[in-house]
Amino acid sequence: MPAPISIIIPTLNSETDLPETLKSLFEGIENNLIRELIISDGGSTDKTKFIANEVGAYIVEGYCGRGLQINKGVDKSQGGWILILHADTSLSLDWSVNLMQKINKNFAYHFKLKIKSKSPFARNLEYWAQIRSKFLGLPYGDQGFLIHRDLLGSVGGFPKTPIMEDVALASRLRGKIEPLDILAHTSAEKYQKNGWLRQSIINFSILVRYLIGKDTNLLYKIYYKN
Repeated sequence: MPAPISIIIPTLNSETDLPETLKSLFEGIENNLIRELIISDGGSTDKTKFIANEVGAYIVEGYCGRGLQINKGVDKSQGGWILILHADTSLSLDWSVNLMQKINKNFAYHFKLKIKSKSPFARNLEYWAQIRSKFLGLPYGDQGFLIHRDLLGSVGGFPKTPIMEDVALASRLRGKIEPLDILAHTSAEKYQKNGWLRQSIINFSILVRYLIGKDTNLLYKIYYKN
């Protein structure tokens, strides 16, 4: 029986974080869970594609934009389950053991956010991510996303948008998203670069503008200029 999970990682100049992310996935290969690893690259000019080649990943290339890249990866995938991870997000030890015991194809799943920082601001963000996910049903992409192909098809597939693809998909899946007791260790680089408060304001501003219908191409430009 083929391994059930296709892993899709959108990348853009991800050479710093990608090795740790890939390393965390090896146990899934050993436990016969991972059918394929797809790196959907948006035009990297560093060693990202070299790193992906070294571990035998299937590389697809296309326009930059996380949602667009994920869509391209989904189109090429073959597994019954699709696991989407950001390039700077690694899973906690024994994730593969815990995962397959608890999933149901009628639901989608996300992990628990753990930011790679000792700052108290990081703990605060983790808390609010948990609240947002539980009560609003809006996990973000840095929490990972696991969904069965049939369920994804039933809600119209993965949203074809350059940004806020995670919120768009979560909105389609209201009442069908559950947390897994697995940590998703995510980089704090953007917060450390821009400041914890400033980056949090930017994130919230982008979310509000998206929810009131602002053009996602404009939001993409605003977000990635920071």
